[in-house]
Amino acid sequence: MARPSRHPLELRRRAVRMVAEVRDDHPNETAALQTVTDKLGISSRETLRNWVK
Repeated sequence: MARPSRHPLELRRRAVRMVAEVRDDHPNETAALQTVTDKLGISSRETLRNWVK
């Protein structure tokens, strides 16, 4: 069973929207995820990647 996220739901929603907005400005998905991770202080790109899926 998956562990509940320690990040608030609103942060997760905002992060997913931000990835969608910046994806075209970056050469690949990893770069877009890293940009959003850095801006929002999320623990890792993998965490954000799972939210976007």
